[in-house]
Amino acid sequence: MTVNDDSFTNWMHREEIAESMIPIIGKLHREQDVNVLLHSRSLVNKSVVSILKTHRFARQIAGEELSVTETMPFLKALTTLDLGPSQIDIGMLAATYRSDGRGLSVEEFTAEAVAGATGDNKIERRASRDVVLYGFGRIGRLIARLLIEKAGSGNGLRLRAIVVRKGSGQDIVKRASLLRRDSIHGQFQGTITVDEANNKIIANGNEIQVIYSDDPTTVDYTAYGIRDAILIDNTGRWRDREGLSKHLQPGIGKVVLTAPGKGDVPNIVHGVNHDTVKPDERILSCASCTTNAIVPPLKAMADEYGVLRGHVETVHSYTNDQNLLDNYHGSDRRGRSAALNMVITETGAASAVAKALPELKAPITGSSIRVPVPDVSIAILSLRLERETTREEVLDYLRNVSLASPLKRQIDFISAPDAVSSDFIGSRHASIVDAGATKVDGDNAILYLWYDNEFGYSCQVIRVVQHVSGVEYPTYPAPAV
Repeated sequence: MTVNDDSFTNWMHREEIAESMIPIIGKLHREQDVNVLLHSRSLVNKSVVSILKTHRFARQIAGEELSVTETMPFLKALTTLDLGPSQIDIGMLAATYRSDGRGLSVEEFTAEAVAGATGDNKIERRASRDVVLYGFGRIGRLIARLLIEKAGSGNGLRLRAIVVRKGSGQDIVKRASLLRRDSIHGQFQGTITVDEANNKIIANGNEIQVIYSDDPTTVDYTAYGIRDAILIDNTGRWRDREGLSKHLQPGIGKVVLTAPGKGDVPNIVHGVNHDTVKPDERILSCASCTTNAIVPPLKAMADEYGVLRGHVETVHSYTNDQNLLDNYHGSDRRGRSAALNMVITETGAASAVAKALPELKAPITGSSIRVPVPDVSIAILSLRLERETTREEVLDYLRNVSLASPLKRQIDFISAPDAVSSDFIGSRHASIVDAGATKVDGDNAILYLWYDNEFGYSCQVIRVVQHVSGVEYPTYPAPAV
């Protein structure tokens, strides 16, 4: 047998194991509300090749490839346990087992590592929480995709309605078509049908009521059977408490804004300050995509090295707020063609750091350049640290943060030498540290942070909504603090 034959046989063997993983992962998700992860990446509803690629990606952050032959025993061990709703990372189970050294069997180690989710310790499944989307643009449709994707277990969040201004001619058909196909993020994974007579979109069995309104104070959501819902405002039309309070109509319990909040509206970055949200807070903001991209790594660096001052320069993809061709715009420069120019503009991300990370006293400045790409941006974070360090130390630290810290869902890490912006379309992390571009000189560090300003940000919004709705389940093994 040749070397090539050996490689192919090995691939076929791993493909067979990955194929046998799919029904186990699906059953755990549907019957016990367990989301199986691999280094923070969900394996639910993934194909054989996707599972294998996710395992292979581990070499980028852990230094070596993770094989399905290593993780499969842990997955099988989970099926023998009386598990409650949780997120379980089989990649972390395999990694921690490797270094455990106590001679425990896989079954014994797994039972111990996930003990908080079993038997008398397990939490009960919670009733689903209604969600309403106010606005159905770029972020609204991606949040809809995520909500529908996560509805598989029948628990958690349930998308009940979208509220939009009625357009001319086949409005609901066109909106459903935009949900079905996206030029950047591809096809919707599932089936979508339209019930024009009842103004409903049915996506993977989820009936979504389309409510037409241009005034939030006129909608009674209880008329549609909606109770105590979380309304996600994707329009950005109102950003202060007074304006957002207009959404607090019958059937709405909380309002979440997908833009920076003004005044006393809390700006929440999941992973950093989501645990500061008061139970009785009814209005909050998820800040901006750039704030979500820079605050987690900024916190990580401040925790380990201290930060005296910083500057963030964002090279940002263009958005719908800009003109396709030169035309009048109320803001400076944004009237010039987004597709033909680099456009210097303002960013509120640096000033928003103080709201999300008040304990950081260091001054942070910021500026932004919009460039002719439709998605994925990069933040260049330049920091003056409190102590000197080395590039190797910083990279090792950030790699570990991405693997095993409370920020592992926010911060990803990549060492690929030829990574470019389109590689990060669909990333579910708030930002991705580019190891190859990182620069450190004594007490100066420059981090290059990629982020999908559409999809990655939408994932952060969903995490905040899950948290305030009480359906954010614990993760095992517990990340290191």
